[in-house]
Amino acid sequence: MMTLRFHGLRRPLVAGVGCLVIAAMPAPGALLAQAATGSDQIAAIKQSMAESQQLLRQYEWIETTAISLKGEEKSRSQNRCYYGADGVLQKVPASGADGKDGKAGGVPGRVVGRIKGNKKKDIAEYMEKAAALMKTYVPPDPAKLQAVKQAGKMSVDVLEPGKRLRVNFADYAKPGDKLGLELDVADNRLLSLTVASYMAEAKDAVQLEGKFALLDNGATYPKQITLNAPAKNIVVTVENSGYRKMTQ
Repeated sequence: MMTLRFHGLRRPLVAGVGCLVIAAMPAPGALLAQAATGSDQIAAIKQSMAESQQLLRQYEWIETTAISLKGEEKSRSQNRCYYGADGVLQKVPASGADGKDGKAGGVPGRVVGRIKGNKKKDIAEYMEKAAALMKTYVPPDPAKLQAVKQAGKMSVDVLEPGKRLRVNFADYAKPGDKLGLELDVADNRLLSLTVASYMAEAKDAVQLEGKFALLDNGATYPKQITLNAPAKNIVVTVENSGYRKMTQ
């Protein structure tokens, strides 16, 4: 699965950004690639996302999350992720997880102990808010993409003619924010995602970068996602790996 890295603290929010992202990120390249020609790429993205999500439900994977504060890694944990019979994403601490509460995404005591006073609570709350914000971008909401397009705030940058392009969506979730999707035109797949947004105020900027890869069945998944919150000196890196088909 996906691994998030928050340099400084481990919280459920990281897990949410990680596993949920994977399940919902398909390969919308074909649709987006057609944006430049005026085709309805939004509908294609929606279809692609749905197809990838179905394919990913056949797998289980490991999500590794690392959190750093001021450049020092404070936490590293792993969860086994898979979809239950009810279609709900499940996360179970993998062998060697450092959480002491027995729950996936829990805050390990040894990590919390490294943060003094009220700062521990402040960072935890900030991370949860940052995670909630990022969920508005990952995976992209087809309805919001369509709204940006209709508002005339969608643009396309050709990175390599016939090979790669980036589709930009301005004012996607907040005034002044930007969502960028880089696509491989030849293979019609999503290569990466970038987000430039902010918390309550524009000065509290938050950046998100995601790199995607393909499984053997053609499903696109978020291989690595990095969340950077400069105002708090927090960096979270989530990596998803070890995909294998579930046994019946």
